[in-house]
Amino acid sequence: MEPSTVAPASAPGPATGTPRVVALYPNPVRQEDAGEFVTLAFPDETPLGRCALADDEGSVRLPDVTVRGRVTLSTAPNRTRALVDGRVIESELPSLANAGERLVLVCDGQVVDAASYADAPEGEVYARGVWRSPGRTAFDVRSVTDAPTTVFALPDAPGVVTDTLEAAERRVLLGGYTFTSARVAAALRDAAARGVRVRVLVEGGPVGGVSAREAALLDSLAATPNVTVTVIDGPHARYPFHHAKYAVVDDAALVTSENWDPSGVGGRATRGWGAVVRDPALADALAAVHRADSGWLDGVGWDAYRSNATFQPPSTANGTYPAAFPALSTSAERVSLVVSPDTSKRALVGFVENATETLAVEQMDFDPDTALWNATLAAAERGVRVRVLLSSAWYAREENAARAARLNERARRDGLDLRAKLVDPRGRYGHLHVKGAIADGARVLVGSVNWNANAVNANRETDLVIADPEIGRYYARLFRADWRGGVWTLPVGLALAALCGLCGACLYLRREISFAAVDAGTDGDDSGTETLGWRGEEWE
Repeated sequence: MEPSTVAPASAPGPATGTPRVVALYPNPVRQEDAGEFVTLAFPDETPLGRCALADDEGSVRLPDVTVRGRVTLSTAPNRTRALVDGRVIESELPSLANAGERLVLVCDGQVVDAASYADAPEGEVYARGVWRSPGRTAFDVRSVTDAPTTVFALPDAPGVVTDTLEAAERRVLLGGYTFTSARVAAALRDAAARGVRVRVLVEGGPVGGVSAREAALLDSLAATPNVTVTVIDGPHARYPFHHAKYAVVDDAALVTSENWDPSGVGGRATRGWGAVVRDPALADALAAVHRADSGWLDGVGWDAYRSNATFQPPSTANGTYPAAFPALSTSAERVSLVVSPDTSKRALVGFVENATETLAVEQMDFDPDTALWNATLAAAERGVRVRVLLSSAWYAREENAARAARLNERARRDGLDLRAKLVDPRGRYGHLHVKGAIADGARVLVGSVNWNANAVNANRETDLVIADPEIGRYYARLFRADWRGGVWTLPVGLALAALCGLCGACLYLRREISFAAVDAGTDGDDSGTETLGWRGEEWE
């Protein structure tokens, strides 16, 4: 991933062959379609005045200038320059009807190219047969090797998040969906007081709205020297939701499945996964995402956003849960940063397709109408042992139960080694919010991407793919505990009575029992060194 890689509104690629129509912008967000533009490409130096653009109603001769390469013709060039890269020239254009149009490029009396579209969405560019928002990025997957990495589970180890933020010396670039954690806000204010540059970027229209608690915390941050708060909002928004959950802290990249809320990174409610990767190249790649998202037209300053916003009553999360899974710090063999919607579909489907023996999927949302659903079924069909664990939260229970039943029916019908069920937290956490997977016990997917079409194809999201056997074992143990339903605990007296009964039975039957083996076969702490029994009945 090149840190500065941003795709222009017009489709990428050099001009080759004959002059051609590259992109059309027929339905701007401005009233009366002010700011329509057409992007053309000329492989050779060409007097533009020898060309015209025509539709069914007539033609418009182009300005008398010489051009080469990509050039954008606009009725409002000052507005257009914020949306595209390259040269922009003021020009009259044929009327680009929102309902549909066929546009023809004529040079020296000959038709050299044509483009047509139907039903133009507001504020989107038509290029290569696809509608997309202008300014959409084109980040490639960025991979690093031998990277010092700390992986952690929530709610078990929320201290990893605050410890990472509190250690900042130069920069904190935080990207999130919602932000209601007073502890995180305090860590950011303290960092700013030490001279750390702090930049906060959040979604302006989350489901349910921005809460009054979030507004108060962002007020406090925006009023702090060295802190900038930006909200993704407005008619130029490139993504349905800024749903990413990450922070760049100096030369470290922190990526998690959880929101910047007490319920998430605060460890007060949700089961989540997270990782901190200490690698300058990976951190810079994630910083480039933050820069691209906060610096475009849909990045609105907090004060400007707040002046026109209404806020919703806050909700609280005050649960306390056992810390059964301490964080693990090691050197990861390979870590890859995947950015949605730029590369997530290809990368995530590839993650599933490359599984050869086992695939454990732990998801808040798993939509059957996605390539990931099809890839998961295909994995089971080629003999991969597949387990799918879905959230049982009240807002997802009915739908996820139907999806689990659908997977189990397919497994029964086709004889697949595939099982799916809803999670039963049993007091280990409030509800499941993970968006992760483990392939072959050695590759782990950690991040914000729900397995639905919107997250993969449209939202801004961030994921890490971590290839490392030790980290794979860590998450495999965590998955096993969640699959089995957490830890059962007994009162001390009852536990002693049960133990005495067991000993009596053992003597009576004259069997030799290894208590170490019994312990290794139970969930227990699940933070030890035993590996997940991918075969046999360990998951059952």
